[in-house]
Amino acid sequence: MSDKERKDFDYRLILMTTFLISICSIIYELIISSISSYLLGDSITQFSITIGLYMFAMGIGSYLSKKIKSKLFNRFVYIELFVGIFGGLSSLILFFSNIYTSIYHLIMYILIIMIGILVGLEIPILTRIIEENKSDVRNNLANIFSFDYLGGLIGSLIFPLILLPNLGYITTTLLMGTINIFVALLIVVKYKSFIIKYSIIRNLVIIVLGIFIIILCTGRFLADHIENGLYRDSIILSKQTNYQKIIMTRHKDDIRLFIDGNLQFCSKDEYRYHEALVHIPMLYANKHDEILILGGGDGLAVRELLKYKDIKNITLVDIDEQMTDLCRNNKLISTLNNHSLDNDKLSIINEDAYIFVQNTNKKYDVVIIDLPDPNSEALNKLYTNVFYNYIKSIMNEDGVMVCQSTSPYYAKNSYWCINKTIATQFENVKPYHLQVPSFGEWGFNLAYNGETNIKELQVDTKYLNNENIGLMFNFGKDEMVEMDKLEINDIFKPKLIEYYNKDVIDW
Repeated sequence: MSDKERKDFDYRLILMTTFLISICSIIYELIISSISSYLLGDSITQFSITIGLYMFAMGIGSYLSKKIKSKLFNRFVYIELFVGIFGGLSSLILFFSNIYTSIYHLIMYILIIMIGILVGLEIPILTRIIEENKSDVRNNLANIFSFDYLGGLIGSLIFPLILLPNLGYITTTLLMGTINIFVALLIVVKYKSFIIKYSIIRNLVIIVLGIFIIILCTGRFLADHIENGLYRDSIILSKQTNYQKIIMTRHKDDIRLFIDGNLQFCSKDEYRYHEALVHIPMLYANKHDEILILGGGDGLAVRELLKYKDIKNITLVDIDEQMTDLCRNNKLISTLNNHSLDNDKLSIINEDAYIFVQNTNKKYDVVIIDLPDPNSEALNKLYTNVFYNYIKSIMNEDGVMVCQSTSPYYAKNSYWCINKTIATQFENVKPYHLQVPSFGEWGFNLAYNGETNIKELQVDTKYLNNENIGLMFNFGKDEMVEMDKLEINDIFKPKLIEYYNKDVIDW
């Protein structure tokens, strides 16, 4: 290329291309990690494996780029097509492999490596294009890497804040794939003089782009089909919030609510769980003036609490406003919770429970912790000794706390780890459990300081009575563990996640 041609070469589209492909690249990485965490749990492992493999594969791609010595524009267009295809279809591939195969991990690893290698080829080839066609190489390379890093930042922000809550996994990846293919088309059209067999390449890119746009428009249908494959019953509600995926299913008069794939309640037997969760601590508490619920956005625990006429105030803290709004306004759920979320005694605060207990100055007579199982780092902090210390500090002197604590049968190490951790902060910890048909054997831990005695049950219930309450505090041999071998769940050393994941694998 002559000096004049180098001077006239317009590389601004190259910079915009770098920005866009960087956004797509980071989002592919985040989506694969998130879907694997959603399907398999243990988000630390899933994100670590994905990031490590992805970076390694990008290194392979960068190394292989040195073997590409000619036809750089054509090579780049092909790479963008394949990145768009594999990246854009990654959500569909992962979900379908989870439903229809037993080799999800292998498929996930292959997908990560393939996308990573292709992404690793992108920037080296773009830099080579600039080196060959622009005289001021130093400044232009600085610009291309700046746009690359900026795109990474933008992608990491818009994925959790905009794309996932509004589009979901499948439509987001299809959109990113469409962007990659559109970038290929821009390069073909803008630099057609550099493209060998221009007409053939252009038509190929247009065909692939058209196919992806069609698939993108059917993204919602595909998502519905996949979701139906993940759940036994018909899905009647699907909602992605900023914090979680909410699914509601129905079979005849059986309504079930799932959060991130985990069952939260079944309308047929939820009363067993919520009666045990609420009435046991209420029978131990000396006063019922001020009640705090952490979690419990479905309003079912509030329904049970409202059976006590001496309660003055109930504070419900749930991080997800869309969850509490749904359970207040959805006819099926609001009927199940007796419209408890509209009661004048209730105050709803949509805030992280950990932050709330750190900052509140109010004291409570009963604290009910009804949070999801500790299957992620965000939830693990709500089962640590530090969190229970905060709970103790906001309780009245004779206050009582209860914590749902997973299953003492299916997840016994997790259950007794929670018990041992609570015991670091409270003088008295009483474990109890019951059978919930939809969950199986389920357990709770009651905790208080000082002395208190259980009272007679005087409210209407469907399951609990004064005879079976005492039985709930007895455990069989197959539900016990050697406590000396368990560590507490420290905020700096989250052992509970390790126990929980092992319990899930063992079962």
